[in-house]
Amino acid sequence: MNQQLHKKIWLMFAQTATVCMALLFVLRLFNPDFLRQKEHALVVDQNNTTQLATPAGSYRHAAKKAMPSVVNIFTTKAPTPNPHEKFLDDPVFRHFFGDQLDELETPSQPENSLGSGVIVSTKGLILTNNHVIATADSIEVALSDGRKMSAKVVGTDPDTDLALIKVDADNLPAITFASSDKLSVGDVVLAIGNPFGVGQTITQGIVSALGRTHLGINIYENFIQTDASINPGNSGGALIDTEGNLVGVNSAIYSRSGGSMGIGFAIPATLARQVTEQIIAQGNVTRGWIGIEAQDITPELAESFKLSRPQGALIAGVLRASPADKAGLRAGDILLAIEGKPVIDSAAMLNLIAALKPGQKATLRIARAEAIINISITIGKRPKPNDIVSE
Repeated sequence: MNQQLHKKIWLMFAQTATVCMALLFVLRLFNPDFLRQKEHALVVDQNNTTQLATPAGSYRHAAKKAMPSVVNIFTTKAPTPNPHEKFLDDPVFRHFFGDQLDELETPSQPENSLGSGVIVSTKGLILTNNHVIATADSIEVALSDGRKMSAKVVGTDPDTDLALIKVDADNLPAITFASSDKLSVGDVVLAIGNPFGVGQTITQGIVSALGRTHLGINIYENFIQTDASINPGNSGGALIDTEGNLVGVNSAIYSRSGGSMGIGFAIPATLARQVTEQIIAQGNVTRGWIGIEAQDITPELAESFKLSRPQGALIAGVLRASPADKAGLRAGDILLAIEGKPVIDSAAMLNLIAALKPGQKATLRIARAEAIINISITIGKRPKPNDIVSE
């Protein structure tokens, strides 16, 4: 009995399975996609995609941060008056020099020049090179957002070739200063400006050298040298680090063709900030002065003075009644250090003294008659360039 029941159940299962297989065969015959897994369409929503990571070696974030703070500067100088103008209507001169006077009647044209600047205050203060605006009768500034406005001079410092101008605007994107003292040779830097008037441009290079002096560009020289392309129109623009912070103000290039040859010079941001703060506070820059004339120590002088190496500044002259004279400095003394900072050469000496405040006491370390002595001196205020007989 049980055996017949099992056969009956197995027969029913076999018949059911056969019917199901037949149904599946018929469905797949008329509908090939039956039971096949459907693939969802791939739809990319551009608004919801994750922002791509910055490619290796890109400085896009530094550029985005600093470029709005760099402006283009356009200056105009009025035409020079014609010195022959009073003769142009004289009938006697007309009779004898008619053709030549006609040539003199051609009016001279206004002189236009261009440069760059860096916004250092949200209230419209812009730092640039003094030579960019020195002879200008009118100054126009073009911001990175396309706005153009006139500017006026707040103060200048020809000794460092820096100037501060102002536009009537608020909430401007001011640059962030970095400490240029922390720069090292080989650091990557970016130069931003308006070369040849083509528009705002950024170039990339490295710090080629630090503390460049004896270039004959400014009285106070402590330049950053870079191979980032700097061309006419870049003057006054920003030299930034890879974080977008200001490390220098582009000032000059070495060139035989007028274009970049890979040797550009920038004024360190630390010095630029000091000059800016003094101009804002008092309208000009005050520097320390002791009244000496100095020259570099050559290997021959170092040997004659029995120095271990050619370092320091030889005092060649002392101005009468100057702070140096009152402190007892003499011609022939060798200045080795100022307030504990070593004097490398006469240019370094000039910068160290200039950084001291008039009226403060300072200690000078000198070599005299094969002895090393310290002399206390009261720093004076540097006279105007036309009044200086010697440093």
